Amino acid sequence: MYRFRVALIDDHEIVARGFAELFSTIPEIHVAATVATVTELLEATPHGTRIDLVILDLRLSDASTVTSNVDRLRARGAAVLAFTGGDDAQLMRAAARAGVLGVVRKSEPTAVLLDAITRAARGETIASTDWAAALDGDPDLADAELSPREREVLSLYAAGAKAPLVASRTELSEATVIDYIRRIRAKYERVGRPANTKIDLYKRALEDGILPIPGRS
Repeated sequence: MYRFRVALIDDHEIVARGFAELFSTIPEIHVAATVATVTELLEATPHGTRIDLVILDLRLSDASTVTSNVDRLRARGAAVLAFTGGDDAQLMRAAARAGVLGVVRKSEPTAVLLDAITRAARGETIASTDWAAALDGDPDLADAELSPREREVLSLYAAGAKAPLVASRTELSEATVIDYIRRIRAKYERVGRPANTKIDLYKRALEDGILPIPGRS
């Protein structure tokens, strides 16, 4: 069985160790490191050492920022899941803009936490209602100004449909669908909201209300 290498960054040692033990119960997960700062993790894992997912506490006491922490981790090739015990929407928005897979509360039931960690390790977006609420109130979320047709294409493609299926449902050619996707990515790039991967497109679609937040009525 392939095991995902996961690191936990939390500067409350007892809490961190408790969560690390919990996450280690997931058969697919190997907790490769439990550290207090991003710098500590990067120094302990030289370039070339694989870390699939980093679970990052949004409030660290080393004066680091959420944006900087996420940027540094993603630059090493790790996906990031934000981990929080509070209600700070500003921190959640900063994490979302920096490209985390989602935001999970430490107070969530054990089953919810384990499911979120497993899905995030696989690269899935964790679209919690907390994350959605923070994005809904984000005054800095620039409008990519997608056309109705672009929104339609994005809604299908970001939800998981491949280009041929999108073409069939929209009565467009596959080449036209691919061109639409290219233009959608370019529009998001121009407003500072990169969408280089399909996961990024899914997140942009959630942020802009093009797709519904899972679990939200």
